[in-house]
Formats: sequence, C-alpha cells, structure tokens
Amino acid sequence: MPSLPEYDTDDIVESAVVSRLAANWGQRATVKKVEPDLDDLFDHDKHDYPEALIPFAKHEIYRGLAEASKERIRAWGWIAFNKNVMDVEQHIVNPGFSLLARDAFDTKMGDVLAVAVTQAMVDEQYHTLMHLNASSLTRRQRGWSMPERALPFSAVIRRQQRSQLEAQSSSDAALSALAYTTVAEISITSYLDLIEDNELIQPVNRATVKLHNRDEYCHASIADEMAVIVFDALAPAERTLFLTGLAEGMDAFSSTDFSTWEAILRHENVVGWERMLTDTRNDSSRQKLVQDYSGIRSLCRKLDVEDEIGIDWP
Repeated sequence: MPSLPEYDTDDIVESAVVSRLAANWGQRATVKKVEPDLDDLFDHDKHDYPEALIPFAKHEIYRGLAEASKERIRAWGWIAFNKNVMDVEQHIVNPGFSLLARDAFDTKMGDVLAVAVTQAMVDEQYHTLMHLNASSLTRRQRGWSMPERALPFSAVIRRQQRSQLEAQSSSDAALSALAYTTVAEISITSYLDLIEDNELIQPVNRATVKLHNRDEYCHASIADEMAVIVFDALAPAERTLFLTGLAEGMDAFSSTDFSTWEAILRHENVVGWERMLTDTRNDSSRQKLVQDYSGIRSLCRKLDVEDEIGIDWP
C-alpha cells in the first residue's frame, strides 16, 4: 500500500508537514498529541530561501535594495524552487518511471522492480503536494500572491521538451526521457541539500525538503538499477542515444535558470535588473548550481562508459 514519507514523530515541524498530506492522517500513524498546524510553525524572522542561492546576491544592485524588496525576492526564490521541483516530478520523473512501469524497453523485469517503480511514482505525487503546501504556506503567511503561473517552465523542462520534439522516433524519445529521469533521480538529493542544510531558512521549508530528500535516496537506487537493466538490453546505437541524454541532462540540471529570475525581477519592478542579470551571466567565477554528479559517474562506471560519455568529470 502507498505510504506517507518516513518522518520523525518527535519533530513537530516534520510531523506537521506530513499531516497535511492526507486527511486521514490520524489513522495512518500513531501520535501521542495533536500536531500543530503548519501556520503555527511559520517563523517570520527566517528567510524563505537562501541568499547564497540567488545568483546575483553579491551584485551591487541587489545589495542596494531595501530589505523589504530582498525579502520578496527570497520568497519568490522559494516559490520558484518548489515550482521547479514539482515540474520535474510531473514532467520528467513520473513520465520516465511510467515508461519503466509498463516495460517500454522490453527488459522483462519482474514484479519486484515493477512494484518499486510504481511505488516511486506514488511517492512523487506526495512530493508534489508537499511542495505545493509549502508554497501555499509562504503566500498565506507573507500575504503575497506570488502565483506559480507567473513563472515560466524552468530551463530543464524546456530542454527536455525540446529533446522530445527533436527525437527521430518514439523509441528515441523514450530513451531521452529515461536519461533525464535517471539524472533527476540520482542527482536531485544534491539540489535538495541546498535548502535542507541551511539554518537560516524557514523551518517548514527545511522540513519539507528533508522529508522529500529521504525518499529520493531510495529512488536514486531504483533509478540506478533500472538504468543498468535497460542499458544492458540496448543496441549500440540506442546506448549512444541514452548516454547523450545523460550528458545533456547533467548540463541542463546544473545550469542557472535566468528566465525564472528575469520573470521574478520584472514582476518586482527592480530598477536595473537587466544590467544585473547580464553581469551575472557574464561572471566566469560563478559556480554552477548543482555540481555533485558522483552518483551519475558511479552509474557510468557500472556501465563501463565513464570515458565515453563526453563529460569532464571533476
């Protein structure tokens, strides 16, 4: 049966986040006391999003903004973070898992793997709801609308969709989709760690990411195992397509999405935002957002293709 994310019953923030996932929470787990509502746990003195993750945080224009403006930009950063996670779950991860669940690659996988993949898809729906709840809480407590529809699809989603449109056949599109799913599930923990480990951030936000992260460590193992099984069944040309998709996915997931920040800064009418983003784009010292692809490298070693994928590993 589907289960809610594993959580610490002694942690009131984690318990409150999980309690919002299902109306019949009281029947799903044994608790000794009534859990507080998420709104009761909101700390108005905490940041919604780490300034260290705002690509232009050190720019003179941003530093010169009033604190109230910075606070709104940080809130937008959290809304955008959640939207990106939800979009990846719905448009990249679940479609890829769906291909595996119906054995689109003819691997003849047994029930154990089929059930594991399907369970992961259920988990992803919970993750989407968790992040939606977190964004809703931010809007409610800050008193700002900040709707997701004001933001575009992230660069990752756009690149994945473009790859699907450019595929020469449905089987090529499936391999591309699986490659993006593999990168997402094996590397997403590094992305989530950026929020989970920051003490300055809203406790509900950190708890949401922490709960999500626990599931993803399990999903990474599933994605890794399924990639090995599928790769073993592929023809040489198909293997090349899959490896190309892995490299493209890694590049896409590690790129800063300036289109989202542009939408945010336009919405906030920040004076000089064009120059600020231009300067930030041209800053060669700026590090990529997600750099830990050790899991993908480990997978490539298993597949004996570490030197064939065309990646300059760190």
